[in-house]
Amino acid sequence: MDQFWVIPGGEDLHESTETQEGSGAPNPLVRLDPGLFIWTILTFLILFFVLSKYAWRPLLAALESREKTIRSSLEDAEKAKQELERLNAETETIISEARSEAQSIRLEAKSAGEKVKADIIAQAGKDAKKLLDENEKQIQVEKDRAINEIRQEVVGLTLTVAERVIRKNLSKEDNQKLIEGSLKTLKGYDA
Repeated sequence: MDQFWVIPGGEDLHESTETQEGSGAPNPLVRLDPGLFIWTILTFLILFFVLSKYAWRPLLAALESREKTIRSSLEDAEKAKQELERLNAETETIISEARSEAQSIRLEAKSAGEKVKADIIAQAGKDAKKLLDENEKQIQVEKDRAINEIRQEVVGLTLTVAERVIRKNLSKEDNQKLIEGSLKTLKGYDA
Protein backbone atom coordinates (compact mmCIF):
# COMPACT_ATOMS: atom_id res chain seq x y z
CA MET A 1 0.00 0.00 0.00
CA ASP A 2 2.90 2.25 0.22
CA GLN A 3 3.12 2.12 -3.49
CA PHE A 4 2.69 5.28 -5.36
CA TRP A 5 0.93 5.42 -8.51
CA VAL A 6 2.38 7.51 -11.23
CA ILE A 7 0.42 10.52 -12.26
CA PRO A 8 0.41 10.97 -15.99
CA GLY A 9 2.30 14.08 -16.99
CA GLY A 10 3.93 14.11 -13.56
CA GLU A 11 7.07 15.61 -14.91
CA ASP A 12 5.22 18.73 -15.90
CA LEU A 13 3.43 19.20 -12.61
CA HIS A 14 3.59 22.41 -10.70
CA GLU A 15 6.28 22.56 -8.07
CA SER A 16 3.71 22.61 -5.23
CA THR A 17 2.44 19.17 -6.27
CA GLU A 18 5.85 17.60 -6.57
CA THR A 19 7.35 18.32 -3.24
CA GLN A 20 6.22 19.22 0.22
CA GLU A 21 8.40 21.54 2.29
CA GLY A 22 11.51 20.83 0.44
CA SER A 23 11.35 17.05 0.84
CA GLY A 24 11.29 14.76 -2.14
CA ALA A 25 7.92 13.18 -1.21
CA PRO A 26 4.88 13.98 -3.39
CA ASN A 27 1.93 16.00 -2.09
CA PRO A 28 -0.46 13.74 -0.13
CA LEU A 29 -3.52 15.43 -1.70
CA VAL A 30 -2.68 14.30 -5.18
CA ARG A 31 -1.49 10.80 -4.45
CA LEU A 32 -3.90 7.89 -4.75
CA ASP A 33 -4.37 5.93 -1.57
CA PRO A 34 -6.74 2.89 -1.82
CA GLY A 35 -7.81 3.12 1.84
CA LEU A 36 -8.63 6.78 1.52
CA PHE A 37 -10.41 5.97 -1.70
CA ILE A 38 -12.69 3.37 0.00
CA TRP A 39 -13.43 5.63 2.97
CA THR A 40 -14.28 8.50 0.62
CA ILE A 41 -16.71 6.32 -1.35
CA LEU A 42 -18.24 4.95 1.86
CA THR A 43 -18.67 8.45 3.31
CA PHE A 44 -20.21 9.62 0.05
CA LEU A 45 -22.70 6.72 0.02
CA ILE A 46 -23.70 7.30 3.67
CA LEU A 47 -24.07 11.02 3.01
CA PHE A 48 -26.07 10.22 -0.15
CA PHE A 49 -28.36 7.85 1.78
CA VAL A 50 -28.93 10.38 4.61
CA LEU A 51 -29.53 13.20 2.17
CA SER A 52 -31.88 11.10 0.03
CA LYS A 53 -33.84 10.02 3.10
CA TYR A 54 -34.05 13.36 4.92
CA ALA A 55 -33.16 16.14 2.51
CA TRP A 56 -34.20 15.06 -0.99
CA ARG A 57 -37.84 14.37 -0.17
CA PRO A 58 -38.43 17.76 1.48
CA LEU A 59 -36.46 19.44 -1.29
CA LEU A 60 -38.48 17.62 -3.97
CA ALA A 61 -41.71 18.39 -2.12
CA ALA A 62 -40.69 22.05 -1.89
CA LEU A 63 -39.78 22.06 -5.59
CA GLU A 64 -43.10 20.42 -6.51
CA SER A 65 -44.95 22.91 -4.33
CA ARG A 66 -43.08 25.76 -5.96
CA GLU A 67 -43.76 24.31 -9.41
CA LYS A 68 -47.48 24.02 -8.61
CA THR A 69 -47.50 27.59 -7.30
CA ILE A 70 -45.78 28.86 -10.44
CA ARG A 71 -48.10 26.83 -12.68
CA SER A 72 -51.12 28.13 -10.75
CA SER A 73 -49.81 31.68 -11.02
CA LEU A 74 -49.31 31.27 -14.77
CA GLU A 75 -52.83 29.86 -15.15
CA ASP A 76 -54.23 32.74 -13.08
CA ALA A 77 -52.26 35.21 -15.18
CA GLU A 78 -53.65 33.61 -18.37
CA LYS A 79 -57.18 33.75 -16.95
CA ALA A 80 -56.66 37.38 -15.94
CA LYS A 81 -55.35 38.14 -19.44
CA GLN A 82 -58.40 36.49 -21.02
CA GLU A 83 -60.71 38.34 -18.63
CA LEU A 84 -58.97 41.60 -19.46
CA GLU A 85 -59.35 40.93 -23.18
CA ARG A 86 -63.03 40.11 -22.65
CA LEU A 87 -63.53 43.28 -20.61
CA ASN A 88 -61.72 45.34 -23.27
CA ALA A 89 -63.98 43.89 -25.96
CA GLU A 90 -67.03 44.54 -23.79
CA THR A 91 -65.84 48.09 -23.12
CA GLU A 92 -65.35 48.70 -26.84
CA THR A 93 -68.86 47.37 -27.48
CA ILE A 94 -70.32 49.62 -24.80
CA ILE A 95 -68.42 52.63 -26.13
CA SER A 96 -69.56 51.98 -29.71
CA GLU A 97 -73.17 51.55 -28.52
CA ALA A 98 -72.90 54.79 -26.53
CA ARG A 99 -71.51 56.60 -29.57
CA SER A 100 -74.28 55.32 -31.82
CA GLU A 101 -76.89 56.20 -29.17
CA ALA A 102 -75.41 59.68 -28.79
CA GLN A 103 -75.49 60.06 -32.59
CA SER A 104 -79.13 58.99 -32.73
CA ILE A 105 -80.01 61.33 -29.84
CA ARG A 106 -78.24 64.16 -31.65
CA LEU A 107 -80.13 63.40 -34.86
CA GLU A 108 -83.42 63.19 -32.95
CA ALA A 109 -82.70 66.51 -31.25
CA LYS A 110 -81.81 68.07 -34.60
CA SER A 111 -85.00 66.78 -36.23
CA ALA A 112 -87.04 67.90 -33.18
CA GLY A 113 -85.40 71.34 -33.45
CA GLU A 114 -86.22 71.49 -37.15
CA LYS A 115 -89.82 70.47 -36.40
CA VAL A 116 -90.12 73.11 -33.67
CA LYS A 117 -88.65 75.66 -36.08
CA ALA A 118 -91.13 74.66 -38.79
CA ASP A 119 -93.99 74.76 -36.27
CA ILE A 120 -92.95 78.21 -35.07
CA ILE A 121 -92.68 79.47 -38.65
CA ALA A 122 -96.08 77.95 -39.52
CA GLN A 123 -97.64 79.43 -36.37
CA ALA A 124 -96.08 82.81 -37.15
CA GLY A 125 -97.47 82.58 -40.69
CA LYS A 126 -100.92 81.71 -39.32
CA ASP A 127 -100.73 84.55 -36.81
CA ALA A 128 -99.59 86.97 -39.51
CA LYS A 129 -102.40 85.84 -41.83
CA LYS A 130 -104.91 86.15 -39.00
CA LEU A 131 -103.60 89.62 -38.14
CA LEU A 132 -103.68 90.58 -41.83
CA ASP A 133 -107.26 89.30 -42.14
CA GLU A 134 -108.27 91.20 -39.00
CA ASN A 135 -106.58 94.34 -40.33
CA GLU A 136 -108.31 93.93 -43.70
CA LYS A 137 -111.63 93.53 -41.89
CA GLN A 138 -110.85 96.60 -39.77
CA ILE A 139 -109.92 98.52 -42.92
CA GLN A 140 -113.14 97.36 -44.60
CA VAL A 141 -115.15 98.44 -41.55
CA GLU A 142 -113.40 101.81 -41.50
CA LYS A 143 -113.89 102.13 -45.26
CA ASP A 144 -117.59 101.30 -44.92
CA ARG A 145 -117.93 103.80 -42.08
CA ALA A 146 -116.12 106.47 -44.12
CA ILE A 147 -118.33 105.73 -47.12
CA ASN A 148 -121.42 105.96 -44.94
CA GLU A 149 -120.17 109.28 -43.55
CA ILE A 150 -119.46 110.49 -47.08
CA ARG A 151 -122.93 109.37 -48.18
CA GLN A 152 -124.49 111.17 -45.28
CA GLU A 153 -122.41 114.23 -46.14
CA VAL A 154 -123.42 113.91 -49.79
CA VAL A 155 -127.03 113.44 -48.81
CA GLY A 156 -126.75 116.45 -46.55
CA LEU A 157 -125.12 118.46 -49.35
CA THR A 158 -127.69 117.12 -51.78
CA LEU A 159 -130.47 118.20 -49.48
CA THR A 160 -128.84 121.60 -49.11
CA VAL A 161 -128.44 121.88 -52.86
CA ALA A 162 -131.96 120.58 -53.36
CA GLU A 163 -133.24 123.10 -50.87
CA ARG A 164 -131.54 125.91 -52.73
CA VAL A 165 -132.76 124.57 -56.01
CA ILE A 166 -136.25 124.29 -54.68
CA ARG A 167 -136.06 127.86 -53.62
CA LYS A 168 -135.30 128.79 -57.14
CA ASN A 169 -138.21 126.71 -58.27
CA LEU A 170 -136.65 124.45 -60.73
CA SER A 171 -138.70 122.28 -62.90
CA LYS A 172 -139.38 118.70 -62.11
CA GLU A 173 -137.03 117.51 -64.82
CA ASP A 174 -134.20 119.64 -63.44
CA ASN A 175 -134.80 118.23 -59.98
CA GLN A 176 -134.72 114.69 -61.35
CA LYS A 177 -131.45 115.33 -63.24
CA LEU A 178 -129.92 116.87 -60.16
CA ILE A 179 -130.87 113.86 -57.97
CA GLU A 180 -129.59 111.35 -60.56
CA GLY A 181 -126.33 113.22 -60.90
CA SER A 182 -125.90 113.25 -57.13
CA LEU A 183 -126.59 109.51 -56.98
CA LYS A 184 -124.04 108.83 -59.73
CA THR A 185 -121.51 110.88 -57.86
CA LEU A 186 -122.31 108.99 -54.71
CA LYS A 187 -121.89 105.61 -56.51
CA GLY A 188 -118.48 106.79 -57.72
CA TYR A 189 -117.36 107.00 -54.06
CA ASP A 190 -118.23 103.32 -53.50
CA ALA A 191 -115.47 102.25 -55.82
